[in-house]
Amino acid sequence: MSPSTPSRGVLVTAGAGGIGRCIAATFARAGDRVYVCDVDADALAATTADLTEAGPGEVAGQVCDVADEAAVQEFVAAAAQRLGRIDVVVNNAGIAGPTSLVEDMSLADWRRVLDVNLTGQFLVSRAAIPHLKRAGGGSMVFLSSLGGRHGYPRRAPYAVVKRGTLALVETLAMELGEHGIRVNAIAPGLVDGDRVRRVFAGRAESAGRPIDEVEAEALALQSLKYMVDPDDIGALAYFLASDAARSISGQTIGIDGGSRSIA
Repeated sequence: MSPSTPSRGVLVTAGAGGIGRCIAATFARAGDRVYVCDVDADALAATTADLTEAGPGEVAGQVCDVADEAAVQEFVAAAAQRLGRIDVVVNNAGIAGPTSLVEDMSLADWRRVLDVNLTGQFLVSRAAIPHLKRAGGGSMVFLSSLGGRHGYPRRAPYAVVKRGTLALVETLAMELGEHGIRVNAIAPGLVDGDRVRRVFAGRAESAGRPIDEVEAEALALQSLKYMVDPDDIGALAYFLASDAARSISGQTIGIDGGSRSIA
């Protein structure tokens, strides 16, 4: 964003760590005003302070569980009031869920993944769409996953919600295009960080295999033999929300090192 371009109001869910923090930081560095939510109050306070200090954009936020309808409505209303307008919505919030066979999975674990990862996206989108329309258009970016494009053994609820995200994105793109609102999905593969390490550990424990073997097997399926830098996902989200992507909507953009499948 150039100095003469007005700053945008940007909403990011789960923006206090990992991919969400990188996305919030990317928009803030470009001078946008960002409002984030997270369930971790301490991480939220640290993130908003650090990113605002780094500037030039302002970053603020509040605690919110995106599976809670009332909390989401409060979050989006507070964002609109703080930012003055909402131009960009990044639906990033999600949990990894259980690592187990379907036959061994509890209904509570299944439901929690659906509630946070998919219903949460619906709730945030429903609350934010009127604000995007009032702004005269804008962009919505959803975080899906390589796990939503292939079957994902021992991770059934995660695969189901991430594929559901793709259907939600395509539907919203069709519904909102006439209002100048573009809707796209990002589908990361293996993203470097604590989360994927926990996934590898859970998969290794569940299958009774060494964690190094599990990681090597996953990377063997990629053309590029390294995990995705979360900052690259922030850059892709920024691009999709920019005028450079003004003709892109209803699409899923993979950022997975050229993966052919998922282990």
